[in-house]
Amino acid sequence: MDKKQIHRELQFKAMRSSGAGGQHVNKVSSKVELTFNISTSQGLSDREKQRILLKLQSRLTQDSALILQCDEARSQHRNKDLVVKRFFDMLKNALIIPKKRKATKPTKTSKEKRLKSKKKTAEKKISRKRPDLGN
Repeated sequence: MDKKQIHRELQFKAMRSSGAGGQHVNKVSSKVELTFNISTSQGLSDREKQRILLKLQSRLTQDSALILQCDEARSQHRNKDLVVKRFFDMLKNALIIPKKRKATKPTKTSKEKRLKSKKKTAEKKISRKRPDLGN
């Protein structure tokens, strides 16, 4: 993953934020929308592209573009920084390959411990019963 190349391929669009904000909100375009086309990117290898397309499948458009928006801050520059950071975090998480789980058997001690605790619970429940008066 070539971060500099990917950063050059990012497209930004500024727009007006939604919601309340008074008079100023109608004049300023502080919301930032980031668009990144995964299939045409030259900063990613083919293997990385496949992994990202698989992992972020639900977030992609039909032409395999990833669109992120940010309107948390009042400043357009701050929103741009936030959305770029969020984008690279998302890519990094998508490229993580989880370790394969090795199947193991429980140890002898853990089996004994489990059986002891089961026996103790059973005895506790038996002691709660009404005593048999022997009629």
